[in-house]
Amino acid sequence: MAATKAEQALVDQWRDLLALHARTQCELDRVLHEHGLCASDFEVLDVLAGSRAPDGTCAYRVQEISERVHLSQSALSRLIARLEKCGLVERAMCSKDRRGVRVALTGKGRALHGEMLPVQRAVLRRMLAGG
Repeated sequence: MAATKAEQALVDQWRDLLALHARTQCELDRVLHEHGLCASDFEVLDVLAGSRAPDGTCAYRVQEISERVHLSQSALSRLIARLEKCGLVERAMCSKDRRGVRVALTGKGRALHGEMLPVQRAVLRRMLAGG
């Protein structure tokens, strides 16, 4: 019986975590939507904003982005294409490995990220304060 109670507590904790994630994701989508973004869009912009290549540029290979965001490779590729179409990121061939593609923020993308960063962080603070 004790194992059953312990297992149920574990399952309850897991479900609470999933519910918190879902509520937070929905709230992020809601507030970012007003600016033409969803939570996943912002995550990619945020990852790119934090990158620094040895030459001073801010860029990651697509594979490096996929290691930092929770999207499938195909979903990430579609998201990057959409952000590129909006002028927020640009893709270029990797200079060291011509098979690789690097993704970097544009000036417009950096400005939008800077504008949305406090909005996203405020949602995280509010939603995770009780978590």
